[in-house]
Amino acid sequence: MGIGQLPCSRHLAWPLLGTCAFTLLATAALMAHVLQRDFTVVPREWSGLSRGPEEANQARIRGPQHAPESHSRPGPVPTQCDVPPNSRFDCAPEAAITQEQCEARGCCYIPAQHGLQGPRMGQPWCFFPPSYPSYRLENLTATQMGYTATLTRATPTFFPKDILTLRLEVLMETESRLHFTIKDPANKRYEVPLETPPVHGQTLAPLYSVEFSQEPFGVVVRRKLDGRVLLNTTVAPLFFTDQFLQLSTTLPTPYVVGLAEHLSPLMLSTNWTKITLWNRDMAPEPGVNLYGSHPFYLVLEDGGSAHGVFLLNSNAMDVVLQPSPALSWRTTGGILDVYVFLGPEPKSVVQQYLAVVGYPSMPPYWGLGFHLCRWGYSSTAIVRQVVENMTRAGFPLDVQWNDLDYMDARRDFTFNKDGFEDFPAMVQELHQGGRHYVMLVDPAISSTGPAGSYRPYDEGLRRGVFIINATGQLLIGKVWPGASAFPDFTSPETQSWWQDMVAEFHSQVPFDGMWIDMNEPSNFVKGSEVGCPDNELENPPYVPGVAGGTLRAATICASSRQYLSTHYNLHNLYGLTEAIASHRALVMARGTRPFVISRSTFASHGRYAGHWTGDVWSSWEQLALSVPATLVFNLLGVPLVGADICGFLGNTSEELCVRWTQLGAFYPFMRNHNSLDSLPQEPYRFSATAQEAMREAFALRYALLPHLYTLFQRAHVSGETVARPLFLEFPQDPHTWTVDRQLLWGEALLITPVLEAGKTEVTGYLPAGTWYNLQTVPMDALGSLPPPYPTPLKSVIHSQGQWVTLPAPLDTINLHLRGGYIIPLQGPSLTTTESRKQPMALVVALSSSGEAQGELFWDDGESLGVLEHGAYTLVIFLAKNNTVVNKLVHVASEGAGLQLRKVTVLGVATAPQQVLSNGVPVSNFTYSPDTKILDIPVSLVMGEQFLISWS
Repeated sequence: MGIGQLPCSRHLAWPLLGTCAFTLLATAALMAHVLQRDFTVVPREWSGLSRGPEEANQARIRGPQHAPESHSRPGPVPTQCDVPPNSRFDCAPEAAITQEQCEARGCCYIPAQHGLQGPRMGQPWCFFPPSYPSYRLENLTATQMGYTATLTRATPTFFPKDILTLRLEVLMETESRLHFTIKDPANKRYEVPLETPPVHGQTLAPLYSVEFSQEPFGVVVRRKLDGRVLLNTTVAPLFFTDQFLQLSTTLPTPYVVGLAEHLSPLMLSTNWTKITLWNRDMAPEPGVNLYGSHPFYLVLEDGGSAHGVFLLNSNAMDVVLQPSPALSWRTTGGILDVYVFLGPEPKSVVQQYLAVVGYPSMPPYWGLGFHLCRWGYSSTAIVRQVVENMTRAGFPLDVQWNDLDYMDARRDFTFNKDGFEDFPAMVQELHQGGRHYVMLVDPAISSTGPAGSYRPYDEGLRRGVFIINATGQLLIGKVWPGASAFPDFTSPETQSWWQDMVAEFHSQVPFDGMWIDMNEPSNFVKGSEVGCPDNELENPPYVPGVAGGTLRAATICASSRQYLSTHYNLHNLYGLTEAIASHRALVMARGTRPFVISRSTFASHGRYAGHWTGDVWSSWEQLALSVPATLVFNLLGVPLVGADICGFLGNTSEELCVRWTQLGAFYPFMRNHNSLDSLPQEPYRFSATAQEAMREAFALRYALLPHLYTLFQRAHVSGETVARPLFLEFPQDPHTWTVDRQLLWGEALLITPVLEAGKTEVTGYLPAGTWYNLQTVPMDALGSLPPPYPTPLKSVIHSQGQWVTLPAPLDTINLHLRGGYIIPLQGPSLTTTESRKQPMALVVALSSSGEAQGELFWDDGESLGVLEHGAYTLVIFLAKNNTVVNKLVHVASEGAGLQLRKVTVLGVATAPQQVLSNGVPVSNFTYSPDTKILDIPVSLVMGEQFLISWS
């Protein structure tokens, strides 16, 4: 529930949703028209084309020169093993096998060249020949939405329980979205319970064409504009067994992003990389599966176009990238449910993906302030002292948090009577100071106390809300409180119970948000206290590359049972379903916009909650990798994201903490948090020099909060990103594609942080355009903002698209405002409660043609349904021909009276002789011929039309 309920918003639906029914087209003439326009059968054996179904014969058959791949008809033994090494698809995905075993499968065996460490490294030694048997396409039929067909396999694979007959359904849903599913027509299989957009008819003008290979079966998707192949599944055989499904495709370029969550650069390596999706409690390190699973990727194409692919599947999976370039999905259950997004711009791909999984929710304004936490705040007295220390040192603090320390015996919905006896009073004091409070809540519920001693467990047991094992008994694992049961958040009764527990605790302690941790779910024993049974779900024929080697490692038994299905199918949804339950519980308990931060995530998570990147180390490497982590979650529709500032594990250094605070001021979610075993790292712990550098970063963030809030509103209503990679704005500049040590806020603000020790300058890429250095902008009218930079700085860079070395002493983070944009600023304070009352300013960054535009969204910062109720103000700012005007899109009491006290115009070429504000001369304007900055003091109101001009 955000500030507005959008028609494109999606939600999980309980119980499991079925697919829509589609009717056949009424006439053969219309069928032929559709087929001829958007569909071609591409046979694999061109010289001996066998007749397909009658409908297929109406389509134009293309010759071999148009074929994405041309191979001979499958045969029983490998006769064609001269496949280029980078184009070899692994015929032994489950284990290393011998040459004899490989050839018994009908596959080719060629050991890799010297230098590789074994058959599991690099290119596969055992690989499919082009003739390897796959499915055959039959009974192709046009429908109201696209096509259906039957897929049949004559030869079983080397995995057990082949499903030899499949149903293909192709849905041409929108001009930029193609959707196809491959299912077992005879038996209902698990499908992800995500409600997707209803579609009532086939699009008439798709950006894509669809082709099919008959034998072996494959789907080929092309971009109509240039004929580029975006998806080609003919390159390797389709596998569809009970517990192993594989679909491979070519990629048009090796520039792939997505497939989170992993500790990696933004661009994924296609050099034989295996990416595992199985949510895991794991301190981030390269090459392992982490807390979230997002089976979506975006590919940048030559020329700046892009496309995306989403496999709607929540089972444990590997995604294999290889240098040809190509990609293989290997999942352990469910169905193949594939969406292809045509863009063509990268930002359009993101919006099209979010139109399926849901746009992000709108956070409360206070949620964008600074959050402070530490595992080890062991009493209310310590928390009060921390808040007082922050205030004395002049650091903003909006939200105080507590880790496990507040709980009684580490049990949810309790507080201990030793250090936290006056816990409710402490939270009330935070509220009186204009602050908010968030606490840790873990999903595991202690099961150890005597009956009647712990209401959440007693009530949960009575209402049947906990996950059970394969034989129907309560599954008991071990987490922080000891022996624990795990709520099944896919059950409506569990969601109701969770709402009750949240409401009851909120009536004692008026907390404002929930921090849901350990929700992969994490378990300190493998599976359960009594282990797991030896069955196909616990020991599937294919185990993806999960840390720990088994699906039960650090979590509960895969064979345990939940309301909707087995945990084998639902594991990756656990954090998402808890986030949904917590989101709804907070709405019920507080009646305002919910604030939830979760560790575990899945596709659509941003609609309900934000995310922090988990137990990162206090290291320069993890500081740098937090930039791509922040960027990729924005591409996945989770814009409220950030890493623990200064690191969670280990001890930070002063320099690292300063640089991390400077970057963290530009995480959409800004929190400093660290571990019980680490040295404290609150900002006031450091030297006066370090503190002053941190204060400047805080002041910049708080001054920019109106702009940040406006970006979140655009994400909420339009599916835009908040923090975004450079390639999203400049896709036609290939130099931006791999940049992941800088980030943009929206379209206009470029952040270039220092990410290495001992550096006093930093090199960043400035795409073509005019870039103004915000450090040179005088902001004294806004009160406590940092003073202008003491040494001469280049106030503007006219870039042709180039790398630039920028001065970056310890007190500086480089911010550049893009010419052509206007951003609102507001005087910073120690809380957003106070900063929202401060006067505002506009910074107008003129383009080379003297124009600029921007906007401001404002509401009360926390109410639900403000869009529906019209309780908001939206103002657009325009600069052109030496004037700045505002356009009132919508004005309400909230925001109408915001005071505008200053307009700073960057890039004014010559000194103005006169400045007018609503026709009245402004006598005290200032102009610098060196920096080309015009400063105009004004006394205006945002909710009333104004016109400022200079001549």
